[in-house]
Amino acid sequence: MEHLSLSMEQQEQQVQWRREKVQELCSKGYSQREISQILQVGLATVNRDVSYLRNQAKTNIKRYIDERLPEEYEKCLVGLTAITREAWKTEQDTEDKREKIQALSLAKECYSMKLELLTNATVVDDAIRFVSQKSKEKLKCDEDHKGSNEPDYDEDKDQLEEEQEEETGEITTINQVF
Repeated sequence: MEHLSLSMEQQEQQVQWRREKVQELCSKGYSQREISQILQVGLATVNRDVSYLRNQAKTNIKRYIDERLPEEYEKCLVGLTAITREAWKTEQDTEDKREKIQALSLAKECYSMKLELLTNATVVDDAIRFVSQKSKEKLKCDEDHKGSNEPDYDEDKDQLEEEQEEETGEITTINQVF
């Protein structure tokens, strides 16, 4: 039993390594066909890896927009408020004209940055709304396909696709933009 789990672990590591190579080669501009030749795997495997990587990227972006972006946005606003307060305090406490002007300039810059953040809040809202809408659409799509009992990955089906590609010379690609 230990030997079997080790084999599964090695297999997962190989898949992870292959996906990293696929991503690296894609970023360098190689086509899926070229990648399949370089890595000596079937075109369907590369196609599936590219699809997996796209879905993973979508998930990462969604998580970032849902979790990190609002937090970072708040930190920026709080930080700018603290800097503005300190700039006004410095302006009040100093007698040096240059220092007063620099403090006022800093306060002005902070106000501009806050205004920009607040007016660009619609961009953040739009991004969050977009991701939420896409999540709802995916949920609906998943529910529609729920009864199909088709597994996410079928080794036999993948092998068959690769053999068909070799026989016909046709390439099946998935090009999905989030």
